[in-house]
Amino acid sequence: MGRQLTFDRRIALAVLLAAVPALVLAGVTGWPAPGSGRWVLWTLALGLAVLVAVRMRGRVVRRLKTVSNLVSALREGDYSVRGRDAERSDALGEVLWEINALGDVLRTERLGELEATALLRQVMEEIEVAILAFDGAGELRLVNRAAAKLLQRPPSQLLGRSAGALGLEVLLTGATPRRLEGAFGRAGPYELRRSQFRREGMPHTLVVLADLRRVVREEERAAWQRIVRVLSHEINNSLAPIQSIATSLQAMLGRGEPEEWMDDVRGGLTVVARRSEALSRFLGAYARLAKLPAPTLTPVNVTALVERVVALDARTGVRVVPGPAAWVRGDADQLEQLLINLLKNAVEAAGETGGGVTVTWAELPGEVELLVEDEGQGLLETKNLFVPFYTTKPDGSGIGLVLCRQIAEAHGGTLTLENARHRKGCDARLRLPRVAPPEQGTGLPLPA
Repeated sequence: MGRQLTFDRRIALAVLLAAVPALVLAGVTGWPAPGSGRWVLWTLALGLAVLVAVRMRGRVVRRLKTVSNLVSALREGDYSVRGRDAERSDALGEVLWEINALGDVLRTERLGELEATALLRQVMEEIEVAILAFDGAGELRLVNRAAAKLLQRPPSQLLGRSAGALGLEVLLTGATPRRLEGAFGRAGPYELRRSQFRREGMPHTLVVLADLRRVVREEERAAWQRIVRVLSHEINNSLAPIQSIATSLQAMLGRGEPEEWMDDVRGGLTVVARRSEALSRFLGAYARLAKLPAPTLTPVNVTALVERVVALDARTGVRVVPGPAAWVRGDADQLEQLLINLLKNAVEAAGETGGGVTVTWAELPGEVELLVEDEGQGLLETKNLFVPFYTTKPDGSGIGLVLCRQIAEAHGGTLTLENARHRKGCDARLRLPRVAPPEQGTGLPLPA
């Protein structure tokens, strides 16, 4: 196949072809003899047609090269070049106008991109979280100041090296998020998070390492403060009367005959024994809260669970409103203890007003919600509901609701208590992960 004519040559050829009718007409009417006046005129006309074709080709070429240069500048990222004669009344001028408008848009977007990149770079440098990015081959392509400090090397010694050479393979393998202990030659702990992104079409891995040491220390300090405060309060409540009574009994030993103070001694020893027993109960409750075992997860039938717990004490008059045939993932023994505590609190609250208690359940997306409703006075204090050892009951231990919430969270669920919206009383809502009913004859533990 022959070589095709270029666009500018096709324009020139079109102009020349415009003179063909005149040449044909001249051939039909008879071509003038050379040297005659008519021959000169026809020769001039033909030369003029060639000249017009050449000039037209040159003009078209110049305008097209202008458009080409503008587009090339945009492709190279130079958005400052503009085309002249960009008039929307002219076809070619409208093309130039659109190219100029495109340059303005691209310049604005480039400016915004540069500003966002500068801000992101500044944030990455100032943030105390270590950020690293590895390419598909496992080579480090990005590291911020916190990561360089953590690895104790300048970025120039880190970038471009593989994770294996840097001893960072642990960052690219294993589950995420997770905690790292003893990594990078430090005790830690660190929280590792990993995600995927693309750069220039190639897959990359973003690794984020958060130093949890300060957070853990603050949480430990706050926990110890709460424990010391609670233990001090409870122990002092028992030791103060014991000390006072011991001092009084010691003073009695030097007075009169034993018959005169024997009754006082017996009474004092009774108080000492009672306070010692209360202190023992408190310490036992504390140990129980601290030593809750991990649940053994199996499919649990919600209907059977509720019926078993309610049947433990039929005198409470708890009303059951059956829900759907639902199954949850949990430890049946711990869930029974949780539900027993909730019903006990609800029955005690309803007993003060002569109201009733209702238990029901419903299926939610991925969860089952058990609802315990009482018709008591409602919650007077909601801020300290789940504070260990806080109680408003004279003989309460203050661990019932704390133990309930601990069991719920160990099962991947939640426990909330709130005052009822359209009646008097309290609603306790327990949400647990829902599972499909097990196949006949199976009851194997479920994965955590």
